[in-house]
Amino acid sequence: MEFDIPNLDVRDRHKLLSAVVLPRPIAWVTTLSPEGVLNAAPFSFFNLMGSDPAIVVLGVGEQKDTGRNIQLTREFVIQIVTEALAGPMNQTAIDFPADRDEVEHAGLHTEPSVLLKVPRIAESPVHMECRHVSTLEIGKTRIIVGEVVHLHIADEFYDAASGHVKTEKLAAIGRMHGSGWYSRTMDLFDLPRISYKTIAVRKDVE
Repeated sequence: MEFDIPNLDVRDRHKLLSAVVLPRPIAWVTTLSPEGVLNAAPFSFFNLMGSDPAIVVLGVGEQKDTGRNIQLTREFVIQIVTEALAGPMNQTAIDFPADRDEVEHAGLHTEPSVLLKVPRIAESPVHMECRHVSTLEIGKTRIIVGEVVHLHIADEFYDAASGHVKTEKLAAIGRMHGSGWYSRTMDLFDLPRISYKTIAVRKDVE
């Protein structure tokens, strides 16, 4: 089947594309309004785009409280969603009025960030404190670019001796398709990257 994406209804575009680009990592974002109202919302149009500097991107839509707060305060925190936090995360996805605190509604707790005024969700094992770099607006699509300026990983998920994150223990979840499908990240397989040097050596041996 072929699809003329620019000429499809936007809902059909979203349904098709979000069903083939997956699993998508989830950014559980906290922001503060200029008046100090805390907002939390999950976004699956999200990814890491570089490490020098450390850059993340969010696709937030034109009318979201999150996007508005970031534009005004230039700060946000990204939490990683684990399987145990799927329920509370889903509660924060409710379309509350801008003056409603989703964190409180979901029964979650906050703790201060290290560099930002925006608090982080205490229950999440990973927090990325981010500062706004730029926003790209294409039609009604808004892409926010942020720089990660501080990273917190709970001690139980980090091996200080090796410098490795215990990723398999995090039990992070990803967004799939439809209105409520998610994926676990526990079914893993290892496929080491092949270097050209390895191929060249093999050919010399042959």
